[in-house]
Amino acid sequence: MTYVVTDACIKCKYTDCVEVCPVDCFYEGENMLVINPSECIDCGVCEPECPAEAILPDTEDGQEKWLEINTKFSAEWPNITEKKDPPADADEHKGEEGKYEKFFSPEPGEGD
Repeated sequence: MTYVVTDACIKCKYTDCVEVCPVDCFYEGENMLVINPSECIDCGVCEPECPAEAILPDTEDGQEKWLEINTKFSAEWPNITEKKDPPADADEHKGEEGKYEKFFSPEPGEGD
């Protein structure tokens, strides 16, 4: 098992999760984060830290797509280990439906 970041992170990109991760397995895209499944140790400390509730175990139904997305983009995007300020409009997008189709960007973020 591993944890994955889902579309609830898109346009919110709160980074509370990265500062509690003991193995630094988060990677930053332009408008979301992902977890490298091969680096995640399944400790679960990141899940309750996410204000957008975007982090879920990959064993929950429907997470196959997110496991693939996290795997692909964690290999392409830079590592992030320190908390950053969320986007100014993050709270406006919290809980919004259909964010992957509307807003997903494959572009990398800045990382640390």
